[in-house]
Amino acid sequence: MVKQRKTVSKQKKTPKNESVFTNFKKWVSRSVWRRISAGIFAILFLFVACCYSLSLWYENKHKDEPLIIGTTFVAGYSRYFGLEPKETLQAMISDLGFKQFRLVSYWNEIEDVQGEYDYSDLDWQFRMIEEAGGKISLAIGLRQPRWPECHMPKWAESMPMTEWEPKLNAFMKQTMERYKTSPALESYQLENEFFLDVFGICPDHSRERLVREYNFVRPIDTERPIIITRSNNALGYPLGDPRPDEFGVSVYKRVWDKTITKRYFEYPLPAWFYGSLAGGGEILTGKKLIIHELQTEAWLPDTGEFAMNDIHDIPEQNKSMNADRLEKRIEYGKASGIKTMYTWGAEWWYWRKVVADDPSLWNVVKDQLAEAERENASR
Repeated sequence: MVKQRKTVSKQKKTPKNESVFTNFKKWVSRSVWRRISAGIFAILFLFVACCYSLSLWYENKHKDEPLIIGTTFVAGYSRYFGLEPKETLQAMISDLGFKQFRLVSYWNEIEDVQGEYDYSDLDWQFRMIEEAGGKISLAIGLRQPRWPECHMPKWAESMPMTEWEPKLNAFMKQTMERYKTSPALESYQLENEFFLDVFGICPDHSRERLVREYNFVRPIDTERPIIITRSNNALGYPLGDPRPDEFGVSVYKRVWDKTITKRYFEYPLPAWFYGSLAGGGEILTGKKLIIHELQTEAWLPDTGEFAMNDIHDIPEQNKSMNADRLEKRIEYGKASGIKTMYTWGAEWWYWRKVVADDPSLWNVVKDQLAEAERENASR
């Protein structure tokens, strides 16, 4: 009888003293592409670790500071929804409890006729907020919040920059001189996302003009800080001139991609990304970063703004912003560790409440402000 020999497959065993790191080195050394992949992975890992560490440092440093939640108010946007602006602002103050506001000073509205100024709209906004004991961040300059971003009067549109720039300066000086004695005025926002040239209708985005503007307005009111805002989700730190007193950032999460996918797109950035911008910026420049515009309103397809034929399309609005998304968005802003943030779209919440009979958005903000007030009181 012939005995069959059993073939025993021998598995190569890793010596006990051979580390995981040694095995990884062997794996990497076998291919150029593996070495490249490993290098890219290492760079990404170090970048993420550095950003996360900066965010943790910033959050810990400022953890005992009060949380300030404000909002932007534009009287013309209230009228767009068929609302009475004074009633809208009063509800934001007395019902929601806002005390911090960003107001606008549109050049085309206040100086519709060259050399003639009409501040009546802005005057009552200042008075109402003053009476409520609130604070104001006043937008100045050509580019200010809301479409078309640059609010140039028609009489200046055909002028070259050498002609309209000094006229804009004269308007800014007139505006600052008028309101700089207000007890409610806390800061100025010079331009709005000045370098974001892919959005809005603007005649100029040159750094040289922004530097000239800053140097012009700074001596007019030396007591209040000037804020310059950076565009949404931009990497890097604002190290160039001008160097304002504070920096602002816009935070948008869910937008309509009108270029490639033709659908809603949500930026995957974690909240600590913005904390890292704040932390790194503070280390490099010594300047504070605030969220000057937190996306808390719907972004409808194609325009980035509400179209009149979509004003009643609540199901479409809810695809980018409903009560649940709104609550998560405010929590996202808080999770960044940045202690001052301005919400965006309060006029729309009020329209949903009083016209569309849907107070869900309004109530979310009301609860969030009450919670922030309780947390601040317990510090």
